[in-house]
Amino acid sequence: MYFVRDILNKIKWTKDLKKVTIWYVHRGALGNTKMISGDEIISIGRSFLETSTAMIPYHRITKILYENEVLFNRWGISMRGK
Repeated sequence: MYFVRDILNKIKWTKDLKKVTIWYVHRGALGNTKMISGDEIISIGRSFLETSTAMIPYHRITKILYENEVLFNRWGISMRGK
């Protein structure tokens, strides 16, 4: 099983983090969901993903795409191109 932090770190060190799109639960947003791109990530912390405007807990991340390929989906995990 792959965890959000592991997936993001793998991309950071072996691919291009700027090609990532992340969906996460954000209460009050339309559909309670927001999306960010990888170029907004400041740091990949122990429990949170840090951007310039938010600290996003990993348990709120619902989907990670890399160049339109699903790497993580809260309802089914896939790690292609390990």
